[in-house]
Amino acid sequence: MIYVSMTRTILITSGKGGVGKTTLTSNLAVALSYIGNSVVAIDANLTTPNLGIHAGMQLAPNTLHDVLRGNKSLRDATYPHPTGVTFIPASMSLQDLENADVGRLPEVTMSLAGKADFVLVDSAAGLGREAVAAIQSVDEVLIVTNPDLPSVADALKTANVAKQLNKKILGVVVNRIHGREHEMAKDDIEGMVGQPVIAEIPEDAAIPRSVAEKNPLLSYDGTSPAAYEIRNLAYQLSGLPFKPKRPKTFNLLERLVNWMVG
Repeated sequence: MIYVSMTRTILITSGKGGVGKTTLTSNLAVALSYIGNSVVAIDANLTTPNLGIHAGMQLAPNTLHDVLRGNKSLRDATYPHPTGVTFIPASMSLQDLENADVGRLPEVTMSLAGKADFVLVDSAAGLGREAVAAIQSVDEVLIVTNPDLPSVADALKTANVAKQLNKKILGVVVNRIHGREHEMAKDDIEGMVGQPVIAEIPEDAAIPRSVAEKNPLLSYDGTSPAAYEIRNLAYQLSGLPFKPKRPKTFNLLERLVNWMVG
């Protein structure tokens, strides 16, 4: 059981771009909210932010950039979402990077202590200044990787930096699994990164459709295979038993078996 009381600040990070950490952040936030947690999701990817797009808040008038520049209060840049999640988006404009002090990010997350059950922080990819500041701003870290050697190698680097900064690593989320022969197996990933794999999320055609609709997958199609696994992870983090309905793929398989034997 991973559950710890009080506000939990968790970074969703990866050593490599394109592995799906923003998708995981937005949907894990929704999944946690749906089972009764109060959740704040912060886009700490200041250079190439996308969390606001996933929540339909890409044109938010006030953003985390404004807060880090000292122009706005955190409350000004905080937006409720119909799913129950509170989002703090970042600006899509490169001009807003000017004078945005990423070193103030720990101050932002600390100010949310006692105001939510979970604070999820979406990190910039890699291990540059933005990503390291994001690691420093949280207590716990979830590392996202794809089941390929370059992604897993970068996940190992991320895990090493998190350990050097004395952060608790909750585990590895393996995302975008196709089930192909060349993909790294769970045991191999655990052996290489030195951390447990706590979720395995399949490639899911519903995800790009939900992004196009600017609607998190969990509210767009909560019965899809990826949604099922993200909900499972949310229950793990909340310390609750996971007993939901199985995803649609399993139901289709059941119907096929019943048709064949019937």
